[in-house]
Amino acid sequence: MHVPVLLEPAVDLLLGNGGTLYVDCTVGLGGHAKRILEKNPRAFLIGIDRDPHALEMAEENLKDFEGRFSLYHANFSDLDEVLHMEGISQVDGFLFDLGVSMLQLRSPRGFSFQRDEPLDMRMNPEDRLTAYQVVNTYSERELERIFREYGEEPYAKRVAKAIVLARTKKPIETTGELVKIVASVLPYKVGKIHPATRIFQAIRIEVNQELTALNTALHKTLDFLRSGGRLVVISFHSLEDRIVKNFIKNNLRVLTKKPITPNMEEVRGNPASRSAKLRAGEKP
Repeated sequence: MHVPVLLEPAVDLLLGNGGTLYVDCTVGLGGHAKRILEKNPRAFLIGIDRDPHALEMAEENLKDFEGRFSLYHANFSDLDEVLHMEGISQVDGFLFDLGVSMLQLRSPRGFSFQRDEPLDMRMNPEDRLTAYQVVNTYSERELERIFREYGEEPYAKRVAKAIVLARTKKPIETTGELVKIVASVLPYKVGKIHPATRIFQAIRIEVNQELTALNTALHKTLDFLRSGGRLVVISFHSLEDRIVKNFIKNNLRVLTKKPITPNMEEVRGNPASRSAKLRAGEKP
């Protein structure tokens, strides 16, 4: 089973208040959830994920803990609805492991620019907006905005113009076609990130409304965290980290003065963990 990023520090911080009721807002394959239930035999866990495929696998991976968890197919921005369904008004901690999962990167849903797949990028296949629609229907100005804001791409205007020009000839249907267009205006430099990295990140964030959902969810946790309850968040890029850092600083007692990052051993074993940052706070 894939080992989640920053597994031990995340779980130790979450369980450090001695509670018994925790919410994993991005349960994924159940890696963090499993460790929480192992480390605290009295804990009950509620797992939320917007990806139904991940939930099926989490159910299987947590089968040894029957009766100690509930799983919900939902966006974490609706965590209040999930908790109301469970009849819960207070919890001891929330865990968020943000960004795209390895399961999604390996799925044929167009999250990775390393394979040629249909432009989809929906974390929840039931959502309406797809990467195909963003790439083929957004105006040049809208594309430039999301590349600049969500991808922090310095050549956003150049890429947006190239996409709009290419789609006048035929719709852009696959990740491979999009990568070729991006690479034609952003040359690849050896040792640097692939030119499509920021563009794919920006489109994925737009399709899944990731930053809006994160802002909404973080503020909703305040309504449910008991005094001494903890919020633990793992983020993977500066946009997420900035939101998390400011939220914790403004609303909670900071438990991580500097973010916790993976050590060299973890990065060697899981290169995707390189950019991870963990921050935690406690409700006064």
